[in-house]
Amino acid sequence: MPFTRIAIKEGTPVKKRKDIARNVHQAMVDSIGITEDDFFQLISEYGQEDFFFDRGFLDIDRSDDLVVIQITLRRGRSDAMKRDLYAKIAGNLRDGAGIRPEDIFIYLNENDFSDWSVGSGQMSMAIVQQRGS
Repeated sequence: MPFTRIAIKEGTPVKKRKDIARNVHQAMVDSIGITEDDFFQLISEYGQEDFFFDRGFLDIDRSDDLVVIQITLRRGRSDAMKRDLYAKIAGNLRDGAGIRPEDIFIYLNENDFSDWSVGSGQMSMAIVQQRGS
């Protein structure tokens, strides 16, 4: 179960926000095997005075429209799956939301199944065990 936080430039229209969210989610479905209903994303805006970054780090030409995607997920995906995830997010956002791949900054935080509670104050692992999975 991933939880995704996406930071976008202040003033991004609602339709584009939804396009970003859905395209990031679809990339996760296609590359790391999450289910369609495993959809939890929080989008926040940043102003120019709130976010400072190097426009040319690692020879990538970034613009003022940088999108930052932080995905927290259970550990266990291979480097190949992660490479595929990054590529699919960039391609999906380019094609489905009009975002330049150079303006997509992604990072993953991995943890264990016991680190999640998705509702009712119960550890998610306990919920899955009750279902017999």
